[in-house]
Amino acid sequence: MPHKRKGSPFWWASYNDPGGKRIRRSTGTADLNEAKAVEAKWRAESHQSKHWDVKQPRSFEEVMVEYLRGSAHLRSLHTIKYQIGNLRRYFGGVEIGAITGADIKGYIRHRQEQGRANATINRELAALSSAINYCNREWEWGLDNPVKGRLTREARHRERYLSRGEVGRLVTAARQQRHGDVLADFIELAAHTGCRRGELLGLEWSRVSLDPGKESLTLLSSHTKSGKPRTVPLNSVAQAAIKRRLAWRAGNVPGCPWVFARADGEPVKSLRAGFAQAAKRVRLDDLRIHDLRHTAASWLVSDGVPLEVIKELLGHSSITMTERYAHLAPQRVREAVNRLGHNLVTQDNLVSIGIKQGGIKN
Repeated sequence: MPHKRKGSPFWWASYNDPGGKRIRRSTGTADLNEAKAVEAKWRAESHQSKHWDVKQPRSFEEVMVEYLRGSAHLRSLHTIKYQIGNLRRYFGGVEIGAITGADIKGYIRHRQEQGRANATINRELAALSSAINYCNREWEWGLDNPVKGRLTREARHRERYLSRGEVGRLVTAARQQRHGDVLADFIELAAHTGCRRGELLGLEWSRVSLDPGKESLTLLSSHTKSGKPRTVPLNSVAQAAIKRRLAWRAGNVPGCPWVFARADGEPVKSLRAGFAQAAKRVRLDDLRIHDLRHTAASWLVSDGVPLEVIKELLGHSSITMTERYAHLAPQRVREAVNRLGHNLVTQDNLVSIGIKQGGIKN
């Protein structure tokens, strides 16, 4: 008999799976009669699987609904929903067990014809694979995974960095555009802090400090991609950009909580079009907003900042992500090798460790 759980608007079912494990799950409905029907269906499926070794057919939608319920706590939920939306337009209404390797290859070809990069396609197929694995692990559905071993080859990791002169030209071009001051300040702040686009566009004044010697931005765990809080110091260029935003706020939207705000006080949602226009004007091809973060990292590496420090500043989840910038400072490797020659082996220092020309001292 379906039952209610505290804090849930839905009826919950309780039954034994084919292995005898007690399962309690939401029926996803607040209607008692519907909940009874759903529970009866699950009980019948479990009985058939146990006694008749019958695998119940599972539709694409059924698998995705369960996966989304289990992923509700993830920071990437919005991205997962977007990926599932693309998958559903191709696999919607199909039984998961009927999807073959040929179907996966067909999806890859379909998305490539739509102009999607292999990396994007792989992320979408990874969402399908994760959903199948989730249902097998949590509900023991025993579904075959047609994605396994069929992801497509991705292009080499893209690297794009700007020189300080190129950033200066980009900022100048941005300021010449309509409402370009906000874009120009964003560019300077991104290039001089290494913050992500979302971290800056979601920045509130309550997390900005301009106290002398403590100028910084505070990014809480809810604001960062890695889920780890961090404090980002502000250099003189970044401070100047923040102060210009503060002056604009005082004259246009006093009390607005957002650092990057529109004239109506709402936060700026996107700068993509303006950024692309500014980059085109100064002939910086193949440039994305995220490249400003790569640029900050490249400047730090070239200036000899240790990778571990850069990792903490950028909020990378592992040093491996930071190490991809190491090649930008080959002179540091040469300096390290040269240090190996600082203490050359001589007859004198051989004696100092107990070795003489005639052999080992007794």
